[in-house]
Amino acid sequence: MSEQTIALVTGANKGIGYEIAAGLGALGWSVGVGARDEERREAAVAKLRAAGVDAFGVPLDVTDAATVTAAASLIEERAGRLDVLVNNAAITGGMPQAPTVVDPATVLRVVDTNVVGVVRVTNAMLPLLRRSQSPRIVNMSSSVGSLTRQAGGDFDTGPISGAYAPSKSFLTAMTVQYARELSDTNILINAACPGFVATDLNGHRGVRTPEQGAAIAIHLATLPDGGPTGGIFDDAGVVPW
Repeated sequence: MSEQTIALVTGANKGIGYEIAAGLGALGWSVGVGARDEERREAAVAKLRAAGVDAFGVPLDVTDAATVTAAASLIEERAGRLDVLVNNAAITGGMPQAPTVVDPATVLRVVDTNVVGVVRVTNAMLPLLRRSQSPRIVNMSSSVGSLTRQAGGDFDTGPISGAYAPSKSFLTAMTVQYARELSDTNILINAACPGFVATDLNGHRGVRTPEQGAAIAIHLATLPDGGPTGGIFDDAGVVPW
C-alpha cells in the first residue's frame, strides 16, 4: 500500500472545498475530490492535476448511503486506508429562514446534508481512518452557529436562520461527541470556521476568498500528534460556543 498521505474532501468540486483539496495536494498528498456532480467533479480533478496535485474523483452524495459506502470501497481499493477526512459538503437551504416561516422540510433537508451527511461519511470512513498512523477529521462548521455570538448580539452572525445556522450548531455539538467517543484513539476531530467566504453558498457576498477560508481546515488537517480534539477553531484561535 502507498505511504503517501491520503485525504478525502467532500464537496470539493468548487469553493472552499476545492481550495482545501488544492492546499492539501500542494503538500504532496493524494486527494480524493468528493462530489455528486460528475461533470464538475471531473473538471475539478483535471484542474487540480494540471496544477500538479495527485487528485482523484470520488463519486459521493452525502445524503445517499449507497454512494457513501461505494466511496469508502473506492478509497480502500486505491490506498487501503484514509489519513484525513474533511467533511465540507453543505447547503444553506435557501432564504428566508425565519423560524416562524421556514418549511420544516427545509430544516430536515439542511440537517440531512450538513449533519447527518457528516455522520454517514465519517462512520463509513472510520475503519479506513483507524488504519492511519495520524488520522485527522475536520468538520467544516461556521461561526454563525455560535450560540454565544448569536445571543450576545455584538457579532454579525448573518440573517435569522431556522435551518442553516442551527445545523452548524448541531454539527459542532456532534463533533464534540465524536471527540469524546474517540478520546482513547489517535484520531483528532475538530470543527473549522472559515469565516464569511465568497462562494455559491452565499451568492458570492462573502468578504474572504475561498483560499483564505480553506486555511483553517488545512491547519486542522495537519495537526501534530497530541494536538487538540473536540475543538472549534477559526484563524484567530478557539471560537466561543
